[in-house]
Amino acid sequence: MNEAIRRTWTVMVAMFLVLAVAASVIQVVAADSLKENKLNNRQLFLEFGAPRGPILVDGTPVAQSVPSGDAYNYQRVYGDSLLYAPLTGHYSLAYGIAGLEKAMNGELAGTSSSQFLDRALEIVTGSTPEGDQVELTLDSELQKLAYESIPDGVKGSVVATDPKTGRVLAMASKPSYDANTISSHTRSEATTAMSAYEGVPGLTVGQNRPTQQRVAPGSTFKLIDLVAMLESGDYAPDQVLDVPAAWTLPGTRTQMSNFDGGRCNGVGRATLTWIVANSCNTPFAQAAVALGQDEIRSVAERFGFNQDGSMPLPVTASVFPEDLDDAALAQSAIGQRDVQATALQMNMVAAGIANDGMVMEPNLVQAVRRPDLTTVSEFSPREHGRAMDPDVAHQVRDMMVATVEDGTASAAKSSTLQIAAKTGTAEKDGTANVNTWVTGFAPAQDPKVAVTIVYEDQNSSSAHTQAVESMQRIMEAVVAE
Repeated sequence: MNEAIRRTWTVMVAMFLVLAVAASVIQVVAADSLKENKLNNRQLFLEFGAPRGPILVDGTPVAQSVPSGDAYNYQRVYGDSLLYAPLTGHYSLAYGIAGLEKAMNGELAGTSSSQFLDRALEIVTGSTPEGDQVELTLDSELQKLAYESIPDGVKGSVVATDPKTGRVLAMASKPSYDANTISSHTRSEATTAMSAYEGVPGLTVGQNRPTQQRVAPGSTFKLIDLVAMLESGDYAPDQVLDVPAAWTLPGTRTQMSNFDGGRCNGVGRATLTWIVANSCNTPFAQAAVALGQDEIRSVAERFGFNQDGSMPLPVTASVFPEDLDDAALAQSAIGQRDVQATALQMNMVAAGIANDGMVMEPNLVQAVRRPDLTTVSEFSPREHGRAMDPDVAHQVRDMMVATVEDGTASAAKSSTLQIAAKTGTAEKDGTANVNTWVTGFAPAQDPKVAVTIVYEDQNSSSAHTQAVESMQRIMEAVVAE
């Protein structure tokens, strides 16, 4: 073999190897990312030609594929979309997929690993592939009640869970959107709708506010301080503590005060139970500095802070920061400064207390079933981890009951059940607006539901009462079932 032929042969082999490696990378390594790339609609065109599985609530489809009568064969249709769109997401030629449509895409499209044999049979028989049904844990009536408890024009979230199992009973938010408009096969209609939604303050199409929107949790974070305080052995529910009207933050000239106009400023000294019920800032700030940031952070992380997750929707990590000086720690301990939490996270705090200190993993999916109703997978409770001993949980519970009986959550007092709750008001820097929170559970002695409500960026003095009363109505509805 002469030199020219040898070189030509070497070049051809090298080119073949390059092509083989490139094909392997595209088909194996990068296949999923390319398929999900927003610029790649080819996969959507293929999937629109098959009946995608429905998403069900109480047996009724809130998302389903129906014959479209156009080139795409099937149109995705959403029922009661304003109630469910932040959860279901959309399935759009123009904007891809989001929400549960994306998180459960393999099951809904019939392409998950569990459906391998079905796909092989479909190839052999030439039959049309069908996706699995995804049944949610939600209660449709409770979902409607939760959605309606958020005033129109308010950015807000409501989460209701079973504290003993982690089953999500309701998860609603505003502002919402109609997924049908985004999923229109007519691109001009979809783009017009998206343009309109982009102008709605606080709305991010495809985002689920209760699991992804972080805001300062205000005094609801004091539940975490309280666990750390009781665990230290230096504090007890009937212990009398100083309640200064104002306290100078360590190393600064800045003073922290209690809620202006509240009962804390004139009391001087009070039991820890009274301090919790009336949400006094200064004793909690002093206790946090005495305990140290590591103790507070440890408790927060036992509840799930600083951890991403999925349910199967994405869960953005709530944040308790590191490397705090004492002044920053004091402010963080009352749920201000750089502490950020989702509504789901603060619901996990309340639910963990309700469940004798054991935090359960929240989950939205009750079951996945084949089109013939054969069960593929079914909800099974999973423990996130123990946040505190049962005796500590019971002490916190009793102080949350006192908060409802004669404290900041008194508007939640019910004639039919005993409620345990903690309120929170987080100031927004540079404005007079606040984030209004309430989180709690009921019945206090045998909890069946944990409810968390947050109204963001509000200047209305009525927001606090409205949130607390809404929590009460949701709890009563669950217990009455």
